[in-house]
Amino acid sequence: MTQSNPLDLVYEDDELLAVHKPAGLLVHRSPIDKRETEFALQYARALNGGQHVYPVHRLDRPTSGLLLFAKDPEVARLLGAQMMAHEIDKTYLAIVRGWPEEQGTVDYPLREEPTDRRLKGQPSAVQEAITDYVRLGISDIPYQVEGYSTSRYALMALYPRTGRRHQLRRHMKHISHPIIGDANHGRGRHNRFFAQHFGEARLFLASVGMSLTHPLTGESLVLSTAPEASFARVATALGWETLVTEPLPLSQ
Repeated sequence: MTQSNPLDLVYEDDELLAVHKPAGLLVHRSPIDKRETEFALQYARALNGGQHVYPVHRLDRPTSGLLLFAKDPEVARLLGAQMMAHEIDKTYLAIVRGWPEEQGTVDYPLREEPTDRRLKGQPSAVQEAITDYVRLGISDIPYQVEGYSTSRYALMALYPRTGRRHQLRRHMKHISHPIIGDANHGRGRHNRFFAQHFGEARLFLASVGMSLTHPLTGESLVLSTAPEASFARVATALGWETLVTEPLPLSQ
């Protein structure tokens, strides 16, 4: 890997390439930003000796963490089938406003969101969407953000059972505990407070774990990564240093 490559290699074999993507990097060219010239896809190709790679799943631009690529289209097809059958388990870390219940499930169907913003508002299907969650830690800090003398935040492990667009962000908003830094589904006051107080204007959502069946060998494969430094620094300031350095369980 060259010094200029923003991806960190997490796992590689003859068929698969798993990397850690930083927040702010698009996976591939998208109508979201036609002016963008740098993508995780091209950097993953560089890690693969210049050979083409195929993204297996989505990871939103502001979300950091694990991103899996296949090295040939047949492997990508097999992994896509596992995704469609909900046979790949994924784990995310998030910092949210307030203190949710210690654990629970959000079973709340979501209307499909188009990738192209120009199509927003057009009729779309409502799809099943389920997320399990576990509260890992809580923090009550002496700063007034929304009319209270202190402000409460929580570190969450999120386990999506379905893969709808922006599912985790929309589900946490639905239970009134939006993810910090979410410009579309979050709370502006808290987003601005984190940017000003901690110096981090980012979405506090990170893909940190994935388990799957290797599409050719049939073996179980478990991938994990720590959240990137900007996430970990804020989590540490809120008292959760040990919680963001240890691998999380891959299911609730």
